[in-house]
Amino acid sequence: MQPFGTIRRFEVAGVDGVIAYFAGSDIFQANKRVGECVQACLRDKPTWLKEVVPSYDSILFIYDIFAADSHQLYQFLHSLYEPVSAINSRSNEYQSGQIQPQATVHNLPVWYGAPNANDLDIIAVQRGLTSQQVIELHSQATYQVFAVGFAPGFAYLGEVDERIACPRLTTPRAKVPAGAVAIADTQTAVYPSESPGGWNLLGLCPSPLFSVNPQPHNRLQVGDKVSFYAIDESQYHSLVSENSHAS
Repeated sequence: MQPFGTIRRFEVAGVDGVIAYFAGSDIFQANKRVGECVQACLRDKPTWLKEVVPSYDSILFIYDIFAADSHQLYQFLHSLYEPVSAINSRSNEYQSGQIQPQATVHNLPVWYGAPNANDLDIIAVQRGLTSQQVIELHSQATYQVFAVGFAPGFAYLGEVDERIACPRLTTPRAKVPAGAVAIADTQTAVYPSESPGGWNLLGLCPSPLFSVNPQPHNRLQVGDKVSFYAIDESQYHSLVSENSHAS
């Protein structure tokens, strides 16, 4: 399969899958194009296309081998692109041959320094900052959702300010609390549920990021934007209570 448009390479993934890799001047642009393609696929999704799984600069397509093959998938993806002349005539409705999606912006509250999710002092010492500076640098940025994985609703967000970037723990914790906001290398994330984990913890977020009713749903999707703001302990418990009653 020959690359085209913003797709730079294809790889076969088993008997029923193909991975498409996207070009970009950096990971942000490549991931943006991933999001554009996902939106276009879901808009016109054929019945034989079973799954569309986006990541940093790639998408895994899983198809029904009894209804389609890799050539049919290739033709479907090609149909999502339009000739350059048609694109240019449309007042920015299309970009790079694909429909431009509207990114959802999420503003998530964080109780920074919550007792059971607090590596602030450790991070501050490592980076030569105060704990308050770590909080400010983390909450002043807007992050892009690069991928969703590891656990249901776990979104990889980037990139954090290099002044607070810090490596994963040498020995992961056996149990990280649900809602823990964390940093690893240049990425940040929120643990949607209690799980093992090796990231550096900043605090707790009371907002649910994954639901199973009425159907499984990740609140954060690839291409979305996320920012954080600080709350205190009483606000945290109030929001937890509100969210539990709402669900």
